This record gives sequence, C-alpha cells and structure tokens, in this order.
Amino acid sequence: MASAPKGNLPVLYKDLVPLNSNEHATWRARSVDKAPWVVNQHAIPLTVEEFPAAQRDFPIVFSAGDRPVPLALMGLNEGINVFFDDEGAPVDKNAPYIPAYIRRYPFLLAKIDQNSDNLSLCFDPTTDLIGDFDEGERVFDDDKQPTQHTQALLDFCEKFEQAGNRTQMFMDELKNADLLMDGEIAIQRRDKPNEPFTYRGFKMVNQEKLRELRGDQLRKWNENGLLPLIFAHLFSLDLMRNIFARQAEQGKGPLGAGAGEAAATMPPA
Repeated sequence: MASAPKGNLPVLYKDLVPLNSNEHATWRARSVDKAPWVVNQHAIPLTVEEFPAAQRDFPIVFSAGDRPVPLALMGLNEGINVFFDDEGAPVDKNAPYIPAYIRRYPFLLAKIDQNSDNLSLCFDPTTDLIGDFDEGERVFDDDKQPTQHTQALLDFCEKFEQAGNRTQMFMDELKNADLLMDGEIAIQRRDKPNEPFTYRGFKMVNQEKLRELRGDQLRKWNENGLLPLIFAHLFSLDLMRNIFARQAEQGKGPLGAGAGEAAATMPPA
C-alpha cells in the first residue's frame, strides 16, 4: 500500500508554509519542463472535470478506504511511473494529459487557522520551484502586492478546490448508490498465460449494480453529467493492460507472481 506523507500532508507535499509578503517579498517562482516530483508516483488524484481528457491516457480508478477519491494510474505497482523518466521528463514525444494535481504543485490552498474557514495560498518550501532566485516570475511586486503571476496561481488553486468539491459530490453519489466495489484486474502473461498477474487494492464501479439502477436514477445522472463520468472510468480500465506492457518495455514490470498483488492506491489529497 502507498504510505501517507509525513504529517498527513497531501501526496507530493513534504511541508507547507503560507506565502506572505513579509518573508517572501523578493521571491520568484520558476517555470520548468520537467516534473521530478512525480517520478515515483504511480497514482495521482483527479477531479471529475478531468475524466474526459485523462481517460485517453490513464486507467481511472478509486482509492481504497472510507473516503475514496478518483486516481489516474501512471503505473500498476507502487513507485513505478511509466509516463515520466527518472528526471521527470515525459517519456513520449506526445506528452500525456498532465493532471491538475501535478500542475498545481508546489502550491495549494490550506486552512491555516482551524477556527476559520478561510484558505491561504501555501507552498512546499522543500522544492526548488520557488525561492529567492534571480530568475523566474516575481510573486510580489515592489509594493508587496501579489503579482499577476501569483494571482493566476491563486485562481488556479481556487478552481481546483471548486473542482474538488464537485468531485466529492460525485463520489457521494456513487457511495450512496452502493456502486463501488473492490477492484481486481487480471492481466495475462505472454510467458505464462495460465498464471496471470492480478492487481487489487483499488475500487471500481460495479457494472452489475449499475445495470440494475432504476430509470429515474439513470435519467437524473445523465442530465447532471454523472453517467458519462462513470462510463469514462469504466472504459479507461482497459488501459491497465497498456500500462502493464509499458512497464515490461521499460524493465519496470513485476519480477515475480507476488509483485502482481501490489496495490494501485494512494492516500486522498
């Protein structure tokens, strides 16, 4: 199973501090063409708005546990990512869809005062994407006001939070309808066709229960856009075989039958 980050921080984040004009007045944010922070991440949280684009490249599953979240699988075994090389550059010339969760890093909105519902723009100080550099976009102007770049970061993080709320509503609908089941995918091996690798440790929609839903429920979900999201998830599961093949091509495939039991999950963001 994937282990939770230190301090129960969201995955990818090692620490969090609020961005403020007193301590970070001269700081700059760098733009990069590599994402080394995702090299060893095999599953990344998704929002429902991303399903149509993400399902073209990744299997979309749901994490195990009491509060499941949608995940884009970038590898079938923990620590394996077949879409980015060891330096964080896309493996393919035609880069896959990059989930917003990855693009948001190292920033996010977080509650600093537990007695308030206000969220503050924070960042991971362990990264080299923001700091007192000579290059990059300034985060505050000479009057210690947020620059346009910082405002754009804030807007992106706010939209991500809103998308996260809509994603939670989607997950609540699935749970209330009792549609989620423990997932299991068996992939045939060319060398030993009678000994398939079996992947567990995630959740998926139970298609039998989906077929049993009453017409008014299906009509409601079709009207509010939930039904297409469910089908995007189900159709994407076939890509697990593609991920398995990519792992084998890159020499990252499981070395023994036991490795096939590795869980394709991660903690919720």
